[in-house]
Amino acid sequence: MSLLEIEKLCLNIGNVPILKDVDLTIEQGEVLGLVGESGSGKSMTSLAVMQLLPFSAQTRGRVTFDGVDILAAPEAAMNKLRGNEIGMVFQEPMTALNPVKTIGEQVAEGIRWHTSANRADAEDTARKILDRVGLPESQFPLSRFPHELSGGQRQRVVIAIACALKPKLLIADEPTTALDVVLQKQILELLRDLVDERKMGLLLISHDLAVVADMADRVTIMRHGEVMESGETARTLTEQKHPYTRQLAVASMHVPDRSGDAARAAPQTPLLEVDRVVRDYPGRRPSLFARPAPFRAVNDVSFSLREGQSMALVGRSGCGKSTLARMILALDRPTGGEIRLDGAPVSTLGEAELKPHRRKMQVVFQDPYGSFNPRHKVERLIAEPLHLLEKQPSATEKREMVAQALNEVGLKPADMEKYPHEFSGGQRQRISIARAIITKPKLIVADEPVSALDVSIRAQILDLFADLNGKLGVAYLFITHDLTVARAITDEVMVMHDGQIVESGKTGDVLDHPQSDAAKALVAAAPDLERALQRRLARHEASGTQEA
Repeated sequence: MSLLEIEKLCLNIGNVPILKDVDLTIEQGEVLGLVGESGSGKSMTSLAVMQLLPFSAQTRGRVTFDGVDILAAPEAAMNKLRGNEIGMVFQEPMTALNPVKTIGEQVAEGIRWHTSANRADAEDTARKILDRVGLPESQFPLSRFPHELSGGQRQRVVIAIACALKPKLLIADEPTTALDVVLQKQILELLRDLVDERKMGLLLISHDLAVVADMADRVTIMRHGEVMESGETARTLTEQKHPYTRQLAVASMHVPDRSGDAARAAPQTPLLEVDRVVRDYPGRRPSLFARPAPFRAVNDVSFSLREGQSMALVGRSGCGKSTLARMILALDRPTGGEIRLDGAPVSTLGEAELKPHRRKMQVVFQDPYGSFNPRHKVERLIAEPLHLLEKQPSATEKREMVAQALNEVGLKPADMEKYPHEFSGGQRQRISIARAIITKPKLIVADEPVSALDVSIRAQILDLFADLNGKLGVAYLFITHDLTVARAITDEVMVMHDGQIVESGKTGDVLDHPQSDAAKALVAAAPDLERALQRRLARHEASGTQEA
């Protein structure tokens, strides 16, 4: 009998079918990758296992965990299973953690709930598991709060909570989506080590085929609530028998067509000039009477960007990328140095003097839904930047401009009458891009614009960026930790580490032949589908030779 067996699982929420006859199994000590686009039913499958479904959910079929009929189990029985026998790691650790409780309290809470341990014993166990996941008490005392940790450190706390009681099954729902590639590799290696060490089953939910190819023993591909294909990872992802599997694989390695962008190669006067920029912040006060030492987030950064050029800024979380972007957008002021846009010193201009220059630069955020007012319709959201224009358009002209922007990003003018929640994630990012281009800017700063999107939607958005680059001649500064995106969409790349640019040059040259330690670490940690499949096939051949 398998550790987890799902047979013919159907799920409706109200009258809407979400899952249709889903079958999958997980054995003890096995990693199963569950792959599919947003809305394919991956997370709903995991929530059915945890019995954390909405009240209006109706289920049919069988979900059996270690001999227990999950769908028939009462809430009291599920409370004993959750955390104790089945652990779960959610995608967004800051949402999963309680902001007013220390990390020690949160890890110890489940231990005390499921065992007879007293406070001291629970804290001692919490201390040991936090040390096991790379958060030793000497550096990360139990008294720290979630906001005092980085994204990768918070995810380690969530893993510690999920694994504190050595569950038989761990469900990890997109556990590394928001992390840089180095942290992603560390978290995935930690999960793999825990599986090998404890012989637990791992359900790894992801839209990244390269991650799944590296981690999973078997893979299940889902679409529209149905299983399209399932089998051993290397065979399934190499043979790609189902058309949808081929579609995902092609999208994972998609490179936009940028053949129409030849005009960018012509030498031009720099559009953006960053000259020896420094940004200091007040540091922590070591004692009541001591003066806090400043923290240097950006240290002596210089570069230039031509009109129509596309440049990537890559680096690990906390290296200073977003701080630099805020200064370029004049949302923050540098401590030293100067930033010029079209020759104007935007880093020193007052707010009134900045207004005509703000029209020339716009931003696309990582989370489009979080950057929209959910109470406003699309027309109003896209038209927001038009107040920067010297001559204000009439209501009719404004609607025409919004309609044109929607057309540019592949949406319909009728979409301006809808609200953000009526669109998919990829469509919302198109709306975000429409808002960015409506003032005809010369520069767009794109801060992790595709990191939260599945591979098919990511390919569409990258095609859109490339198309707009060719048609409108807009320059891009892509802030990303995804080297695949940097390689696909940019001409040049800068590698940032500890507030400094440690390497820069043509994208292909830097990523194929990194010189700095920081660039080498990023390239080594970046997931790659072809390399992952080659490694897995090599391991299969080696194990087959040994058996023979």
